Amino acid sequence: MTTGSDYPSPPHFRKPLLDTPFHDRARALSQNDQFVPWSGYTTVDVFTTVEQEYFAIRNAATLYDLTPMVKYRVTGADAERFLNRLVTRDVRKLRVGRVSYVVWCNDDGHIIDDGTIFRFSPEDFRVCTAERQLDWFLDSAIGFDVAIEEITSQVAALSLQGPTSAYVLKRFGLEGVEQLKPFEFREFRSAGRDMMVSRTGFTGDLGYELWMRPEHALGIWDELMAVGRTRGIRAIGSQALNLARIEAGFLMPNVDFVSAEHTIRMHRERTPLELGLGWLVDFDKPHFNGRRALLRQKSAGLKRMLVGIDIDGNKPAHNALLYASPKDEQECGFVTSAMWSPTCKRNIALAILDAPHFDAGRRVHADIYLHRELVWERRMVAATVVERPFFAPDRRRMTPPADR
Repeated sequence: MTTGSDYPSPPHFRKPLLDTPFHDRARALSQNDQFVPWSGYTTVDVFTTVEQEYFAIRNAATLYDLTPMVKYRVTGADAERFLNRLVTRDVRKLRVGRVSYVVWCNDDGHIIDDGTIFRFSPEDFRVCTAERQLDWFLDSAIGFDVAIEEITSQVAALSLQGPTSAYVLKRFGLEGVEQLKPFEFREFRSAGRDMMVSRTGFTGDLGYELWMRPEHALGIWDELMAVGRTRGIRAIGSQALNLARIEAGFLMPNVDFVSAEHTIRMHRERTPLELGLGWLVDFDKPHFNGRRALLRQKSAGLKRMLVGIDIDGNKPAHNALLYASPKDEQECGFVTSAMWSPTCKRNIALAILDAPHFDAGRRVHADIYLHRELVWERRMVAATVVERPFFAPDRRRMTPPADR
């Protein structure tokens, strides 16, 4: 396991939150001094305004500091077998040079976390997670010929997202980057610096993630900002990214679900099937953690599911309880994430609904509370269960993307 940091940092007891390699540039651009912790690092929540940063995602190009994403290198003769036992997808189908979105569960089928797996060779993988999972990985690796090392501090990362992102990377000098297909990655070299680029992201839009050595981070940031100036490039924080991921229908840990390792109250855990992630569960592959429990749940039928809902009006239903009808006293669900979508012109939300209310087309009612000038107003608003994602532009999969 790698500990500490590979770039200068004060002693941890003097500065509990580490700076990423991009921190100096982020600090200089921050107009609001809004920083939040993420996996032991300090990151920007909002640079200027959420609105400016959100519209840059959908209309231009944006840079987001992805360095705090926890990264593990998994190697060895049993690396594939170990990962296939750990996650619910069939890792044997993951080709070299490809990325896969995955989840892993405990023996009860409840989600521990989600993340991505990069395959570099038959015996060399990288697993990226939002939170640290080393203990779980090491316990799960007992009996396998596999080495697991945390390499978070060894890899700086940027997310470059938006409709002009491919153009920016071409201007940056990454020849052939436009030929990357969704969930593919390649190694590139620019101005003597090696960099891995994956066509991945958390916005549901055209976008890429750049993985580099920490000592190259500031130079790459500066050059991207320079070549992207004519395409409206802007640094963004976590709040704007959160809006984009809701439109894409993506789930956020500790918002839309809580890890089974962290829940305190019974029945607050969630399975992939309950979160609408059944497409990630491959029952035809060899045994994996939680398989028996998930088979039992599939056979018995789901009692609840996370779905998308369209809500009447334009007031976001943050933390709203849901009812089958305005006169019901017993709730049938609750909202986990909500927003007014400027791009879709819809009032949208992700919500957990009890059976049978989670079927597409069903009507429910959201109990929305609005805080206006120190006064709370209550509104009962109709909503409809709809399919996710809410926003899925063709450019997110187009290869090569339009040159704009």
